[in-house]
Amino acid sequence: MSDSNGHRRHLAEGDPDIASLIHSEVERQEQGLELIASENFVSRAVLEAMGSELTNKYAEGYPRRRYYGGCEWVDKIEQLAIDRALELFGADHANVQPHAGSQANLAAYLAVMNPGETLMGMTLSHGGHLTHGSPVSASGRLFNAVQYGVNEDTGLIDLDVVRDIAERERPKVIVAGGSAYPRKIDFAGFADVARAVDAVLMVDMAHFAGLVAGGVYPSPVPHAALITSTTHKTLRGPRGGFILCREELAKAVDKQVFPGMQGGPLEHVIAAKAVGFHEALQPAFKEYVAQVVRNAVAMSEALIERGYTLVSGGTDSHLLLVDLRPQELTGKAAEEALGQAGIHVNKNTIPGDPQSPFVTSGLRIGTPSLTTRGMGVTEMVRVAEFIDAILRAMDDSTIERVERDVRALAADFPLYLEPASAQ
Repeated sequence: MSDSNGHRRHLAEGDPDIASLIHSEVERQEQGLELIASENFVSRAVLEAMGSELTNKYAEGYPRRRYYGGCEWVDKIEQLAIDRALELFGADHANVQPHAGSQANLAAYLAVMNPGETLMGMTLSHGGHLTHGSPVSASGRLFNAVQYGVNEDTGLIDLDVVRDIAERERPKVIVAGGSAYPRKIDFAGFADVARAVDAVLMVDMAHFAGLVAGGVYPSPVPHAALITSTTHKTLRGPRGGFILCREELAKAVDKQVFPGMQGGPLEHVIAAKAVGFHEALQPAFKEYVAQVVRNAVAMSEALIERGYTLVSGGTDSHLLLVDLRPQELTGKAAEEALGQAGIHVNKNTIPGDPQSPFVTSGLRIGTPSLTTRGMGVTEMVRVAEFIDAILRAMDDSTIERVERDVRALAADFPLYLEPASAQ
């Protein structure tokens, strides 16, 4: 994925301040180790589509049903994105216009429920997402939000408890999926619960969409009426969102995205989504996501061997959640210390967390980005050693030593910048 920065020549000439800051960010990505589970590195092809002249075009509406003229080419581009999403996931209908996962979720809710009706999702502190009914989110303000969690002893979803809550609360929509749940989700079991209370099952697969596309994680498509996702994270496309649904909900979903939620679609991003879907349809992507999971399991095992406790005891996916209470560390302190060495993670609440969301007792770690760089199980064990060294010592000399090791490892797996000798 290495390349030079020559494509930003015009930016360097026109706005050197922004060009310099972008270059610094690229260097940070190149020289560090990205372990944030919701991040990934896109291909040059995706970057080129996002930076294309399509950003100039307004195209309110949908292919062949626009409110602007001159849409003959963006119609074809958006239709390609739709067709590729349907081929990738096997759904009835796709809307590729949501600007992000949050907009996709709110549009999906409004397609099947009214403000004030009951929404049931996983609580944020147990691995859910803000948009699944958190009181600080529009989802928690617009709807009567009720929450389910995990068993705090096992770290796993207990469908019997989910069923009990659903029977008591009678939600209109039940959301399955989360942002920090490391295990596979029983979509068939959630569908049974939804049917029992006459609710609509919606799956937010933003985190594991790439794993679904590559066949290493169960598909929610046979079980859920609505499926939302982002196009980045494990899917390795541009930042953006999309919605899949059954045919009977197609018109309602489209209406809530436009004009309900958004105006003109970002056709340059939709083109990049189409490129990302195309890449995910290639045989190499299946091997990529299989390696993502192998790497996450290897990282989990290496940390457990070094005395760390993982929520749920491990992972079936691309992420793991470390409980730092036995080390008497907070997530905030650990994130800051690791960041100084170029290891980028995010603090995260754990089930039953005694700390605030700004401090936390956990770390969320993901392997998509390092796997994109070409790293495998051997490198995961080394990274676990780096993490352990810092969290045990938490001193400047250890951080400086590990930072040198981090930079050396990162240099062996370049991303976008060519080595200095090649420039």
